[in-house]
Amino acid sequence: MIQANKVLSGVDWFIVAASAILVTLGVLFIYSSGMTSEGVLISRDYVKQIVWAATGLVLMVLVTFLDYKRLGDYAFLIFAFLLLVLVYTRLFGRVVNGAKSWLGIGEAGLQPSEFMKIASILFLSKYLENSRHAVGAFRRFATALSIVLVPVLLILSQPDFGTALVFFPIFLAIAYVHDVDAKYLLFIIVVVAIAGLLLVVPLWQKTTGIREASPLLRVLTEAPYIFYSLAFSLALLALSLFGFASFRKRHFFWLAYGFFIVFLSIGTAYAARKVLKEYQVMRLIVFLDPSVDPLGSGWNILQSITAIGAGGLAGKGFLQGTQSHYRYLPQQSTDFIFSILSEEIGFLGSLFVFALFAIILIRLVFIMRNLADRYALGIIAGFFAMIAFHFMINVGMAMGIMPITGIPLFFLSYGGSSLWAVMIALGIVQSINVRKYSI
Repeated sequence: MIQANKVLSGVDWFIVAASAILVTLGVLFIYSSGMTSEGVLISRDYVKQIVWAATGLVLMVLVTFLDYKRLGDYAFLIFAFLLLVLVYTRLFGRVVNGAKSWLGIGEAGLQPSEFMKIASILFLSKYLENSRHAVGAFRRFATALSIVLVPVLLILSQPDFGTALVFFPIFLAIAYVHDVDAKYLLFIIVVVAIAGLLLVVPLWQKTTGIREASPLLRVLTEAPYIFYSLAFSLALLALSLFGFASFRKRHFFWLAYGFFIVFLSIGTAYAARKVLKEYQVMRLIVFLDPSVDPLGSGWNILQSITAIGAGGLAGKGFLQGTQSHYRYLPQQSTDFIFSILSEEIGFLGSLFVFALFAIILIRLVFIMRNLADRYALGIIAGFFAMIAFHFMINVGMAMGIMPITGIPLFFLSYGGSSLWAVMIALGIVQSINVRKYSI
């Protein structure tokens, strides 16, 4: 254990202050979300949030004193244990909001997938550091990707689409700082982008009935044509790989690269249509056009946009919001906490929240710039991607510029699992920062 005076001198107090203010704001607006238009408090979730915040602070302090390199020694065991917990959750967990993703007794519960993000970051960074000169570039990439895909598939089976998405920016950030070949990272980005389009656009056209799908889109998305497309692209992929193995010409490699992207994109979009529940599909559709179902799936986005717009420059004042107090916003203390905040403290208050998140992310970058340990660098890059992605998706969702995915806003949204997870993450960051000159 490191000495207390060294910890105090090495702690990044900007991160501590920014996170403490955000947590305090979270408690205040969770309190506001439990108030009715008559001024009656109908929820005591804010009390639970105070308890989680206090225990989360204790966790952050304890982890700060723990040597992060010891976590690296046990990274695989932590990862494997949480995989077993995810399997158990899938079989025997509690269903909340349509996903079997919770464990608990009575009202108390935890979401293991939140802690799986931490375990994946630790193990992935450890593997990429250890394999830097031990294996080939493609094998290293494929193994690293599989480390992420295993928990992603388990989380998708719950199904929790939003949480599963977070693992991909985490993977890209860690792989980038560990010098994984850029062409492999580009491969992931292109596959996810094309698969997303092939998933959403046909469903939107089918729901709205605006226009007939183009012949190419039908070939890539509708049975039985999609199976012909998969078989054709797989055959071309095999021929390209054979050509590369026989002649070692670069153009055969890039042909195989392209056909593999096509095959995976079509297959992923098809699998997603089979896995996603109807309400999850509608969330994607109303993202493109909330007016498709204004009283159903589009209601959340429309009411959230109304609340943010009603806040104006300075807001209506604390406890003076109408969208939340008249109960127009579903999940208002979790997914749409930013909407309540924006209505009550306005554009200026929202900018203040933006600035607090910016302080945390900028300080993470500053810490990374002074690190010589690649393992530590990968860890902080993963946490940076995790926090930035949660912020971007949740706030964008509240503004109607991102699809509704159920991703909480760290520090502010009601919930112990996400708050504990981010506090543990910041504790690991502080552990790295106070030891950066002793590496």
